[in-house]
Amino acid sequence: MSVEIKVPSLGESVTEATIGQWFKKVGDRVEADEPLVELETDKVTLEVNAPASGVLTDILAEEGADVEVGALLGVIGEGQGAAAAKPAEAPKKAEAPKPAPAAAPAAEKILSPAARKAAGDAGIDAGSVEGTGRDGRVMKDDVQRAAAAQPAAPVQSATPARPAAAPAAKAAQPAGERETRVRMTKLRRRIAERLKDAQNTAAILTTYNEVDMSQVMALRNRYKDGFEKKHGVKLGFMSFFVKAAIAGLKEYPAVNAQIDGDELIYKNHYDIGVAVGTEQGLVVPVVRDADQLSFAGVEATINALGVKARDGKLTMEELTGGTFTISNGGVYGSLMSSPILNPPQSGILGMHKIQERPMAEKGQVVIRPMMYLALSYDHRIIDGKEAVSFLVRVKECIENPERLLFDL
Repeated sequence: MSVEIKVPSLGESVTEATIGQWFKKVGDRVEADEPLVELETDKVTLEVNAPASGVLTDILAEEGADVEVGALLGVIGEGQGAAAAKPAEAPKKAEAPKPAPAAAPAAEKILSPAARKAAGDAGIDAGSVEGTGRDGRVMKDDVQRAAAAQPAAPVQSATPARPAAAPAAKAAQPAGERETRVRMTKLRRRIAERLKDAQNTAAILTTYNEVDMSQVMALRNRYKDGFEKKHGVKLGFMSFFVKAAIAGLKEYPAVNAQIDGDELIYKNHYDIGVAVGTEQGLVVPVVRDADQLSFAGVEATINALGVKARDGKLTMEELTGGTFTISNGGVYGSLMSSPILNPPQSGILGMHKIQERPMAEKGQVVIRPMMYLALSYDHRIIDGKEAVSFLVRVKECIENPERLLFDL
């Protein structure tokens, strides 16, 4: 009896996906609930598990193909398959056991879509690449490192023998080595559309300030060991900024509002989006009801969402419904930037690199760890006074973190 593999429901407003990669090939044995194929949507990457055990008899949608919800992806039939036949061959090769273990890991390699594409472009066997991702998953960086190391030996051996051949080889270099054309993923296309829509629709303006991180850094250093020991999660700066932003949002509700047609919707809840960079692009998972969470709760939630984002495991529910976003470009070394709104939200706070700078304090020049803050906002709904006051409120909470504890 055959079992069909179909595209599952992808969440609200998502009707189409792209085949990222198949984890099995026709003839392979599959087990029920085993990850079978990876789908890329404009919001998340998700895996489709095998609906039953058996043999993958047909693949009806190849990698890179666009498929709609309910479309037929493949068929699972009865039988033992290639995976079950391998143990039977073992006795015949009893005298040479070494090749069998070497082949097994290669067959079980899990590649991200970007890694598979990079391996094809570089012309290397992805199965021989050591994966550093979760559960040994081969990532794009792993393939790039392997590709960079591979040509080193031939170049060294050829150069002494033919010193005059280098210019000719360069002149005959194929155009494909000078540029690479890669199809945009659905997620990347959607990111591009949303960012451009935000610029075309909203009246985006950015206001800046700077914050002295001395007090919050001292507080963090004083309690970080005990915090981690008790709560099992590290105390970072993001929880302070989430709490500071919520204090500002409560005082200036327009920053937590959005426009819907000719109406303004003021949100009385605080679902804070935290921008996370992944191999597939920037995603913004949401910390629900962040105002009701403790510092430990905020840190644990952000950490869990970050892991799921990098593993491509985020659900639609975890990516939608945010009321305000925080983006930390400082983790990449950014000193200052102007973040773009995350529609339909009306405000986004940009954090940046902490850098020691000379500051004037009571007539004296002192060195302080400073961070530039940027608030981009929709000027259609938020006035300049509200935006500046909100950012000043965030600054006050960070420079005097006791305010967060006493709700001042």
